[in-house]
Amino acid sequence: MKVKASSTTHFILMEIVLLGSGNIATHLGKALKMAGQNICQVWSRTRDRATELADAVGAVAVSELSEVSYTADLYILAVNDDAIRSVAEQLSISNGLLVHTSGSTGLDILDGIAAKTGVFYPVQTFSKSKAVDLRKVPIAVEGSSADVTGTLHSLASRISEKVLDMNSVQRRTVHVAAVFACNFTNHMYVLANKLLADQDLDFDLLRPLIAETALKIQTADPASVQTGPAIRNDESTMNKHLELLAADGKLSELYGKLSQSIINYQK
Repeated sequence: MKVKASSTTHFILMEIVLLGSGNIATHLGKALKMAGQNICQVWSRTRDRATELADAVGAVAVSELSEVSYTADLYILAVNDDAIRSVAEQLSISNGLLVHTSGSTGLDILDGIAAKTGVFYPVQTFSKSKAVDLRKVPIAVEGSSADVTGTLHSLASRISEKVLDMNSVQRRTVHVAAVFACNFTNHMYVLANKLLADQDLDFDLLRPLIAETALKIQTADPASVQTGPAIRNDESTMNKHLELLAADGKLSELYGKLSQSIINYQK
């Protein structure tokens, strides 16, 4: 790892191995490459996927962990949470820094694997097919020592304007909050789409509403801009909705619980 001093900060130049070729590995790899870092290898169990990402970041593709180079500065484990430990245990890292990218997984999952470990967690949902400006994406970092945390913070600052030092409990809290804000919200879109489709109506009807709702909370506390029949305690409207949903017991129950949650939050 090379550190170049400037008048305002330190520019870290690292040799990086990407362990994984999915959504996070793809976006991080491309962003780090654009930031001047050297992605030297991409590992994936699937050779074609490793090659696809390696070609995009100017790296060498490998599909066996035995082929991984151990002269790199940083090893980024961007794999499914349940594979982090099993993949890490097959590595023989002596001097490099090993990090995972999981929001819900503690730093301690890498205990005993390498002398220097950490977490590099971008708070964003990723799809390979959609470009994301990582400069606007918060990145949470945690290191096994203050020096490691500092190194990860400096590296993250090369690709993001918002970098936070965050412990494992804080990061897990962010992750579960993100599940409510992103994954559960998207599931609501799925259910809304089905309701409309059952009446030959198009989801496009809701897109302006969804966009306006998302726009409001960019500058306001979410509770302050809550709308709908539950916040007004409009029992007449809620009962009409429940009558409409009566044929689907599970959806009716979900509507009732969400409405009650909105009402309870105001108490």
